[in-house]
Amino acid sequence: MSSRIAVVPGSFDPPTLGHLDVIQRAARLYDELHVLVVHNPDKQAMLPVAQRLTLLEESIAAAGVAGKVIVGSWSMGLLVDYARDVNAGVLVKGIRSQVDVAYESPMAIVNRHLADIETVFLLPDPAHALVSSSLVRQVASLGGDVSAFVPPAVARFLDTGARGL
Repeated sequence: MSSRIAVVPGSFDPPTLGHLDVIQRAARLYDELHVLVVHNPDKQAMLPVAQRLTLLEESIAAAGVAGKVIVGSWSMGLLVDYARDVNAGVLVKGIRSQVDVAYESPMAIVNRHLADIETVFLLPDPAHALVSSSLVRQVASLGGDVSAFVPPAVARFLDTGARGL
């Protein structure tokens, strides 16, 4: 496996500026970056996977890192299976708080045990440290302006009445 290929998994429901920050910084660290919309059975999604993929692609392209980033989805099997399939040696996760560390650490240990794949944690830019997709969904569903928390493509999409999804 190559440590120069990394996977950034997430639900991205919807993509936030925090997600985009992690993607941009990870793209500087790795030769190839797979941004992967994964199904989380513990979460009720607001947006269909196809819409999240489109919003990610538009946001990544607008940020200027699209050339080395591959956007895809994964819903069957283990995340490490996808990582092995694309020869990735690293999973990259953004963590905002101790709650994220407590949630992500056991998964990182199991992934290393299952497939010898390391997990790298990136701390957020302080401007995005408190923003989550859940918070964005809640504010957007109540008609609030989320443009300070999401890429422009996501803000436009949510502003056109997509909040009712």
